[in-house]
Amino acid sequence: MSELLQPKTPKRERKVGKLLSEGSQGFRGKETTARTKDSVSTVSYDEPAHHEDNARMTITMENTYQLGPCKRMPLTAVTDILEDVLTAYLQMEKYEVEWSQKMTKTICEVIRSRVKELMIPRFKIVILVTIGQLTGESMQISSRCLWDASNDTFASYSFRNSSLFGLATVYAVYVE
Repeated sequence: MSELLQPKTPKRERKVGKLLSEGSQGFRGKETTARTKDSVSTVSYDEPAHHEDNARMTITMENTYQLGPCKRMPLTAVTDILEDVLTAYLQMEKYEVEWSQKMTKTICEVIRSRVKELMIPRFKIVILVTIGQLTGESMQISSRCLWDASNDTFASYSFRNSSLFGLATVYAVYVE
């Protein structure tokens, strides 16, 4: 009987809400279409509904079914870039170990930025720079990679002065 006299406690109310899936968590989708000379590429990306510091834009590229490059890598222009950069940075320098480690990274960054200014689409650029001391000894430098002879290419230039040598190689690998 005491149970009947006690005031009933209100039942907990359940809050019912919709759970958003991963793809719909407050994002609005946008779609743009880009047209190149021989193909059409559609890019879809999700944009956050409100600005958050942790939000990242997702980009999805659709297939263009393009099997070869629209524009070839201009080897003479790349070789001229290599010659200009190596000559400008190494002309009057003397070989030092710590200096050459830093200069190798600097030369790679300068070459990469100048090659990217050529605006060659769909090529991955790999740059190798070697700086060494001239002491009358010989040195052989080689590299290996998977290669498509019809689309992939490289350019190389070597420089030497009285105390050091520099070798720069740019590989342009076509990415489908």
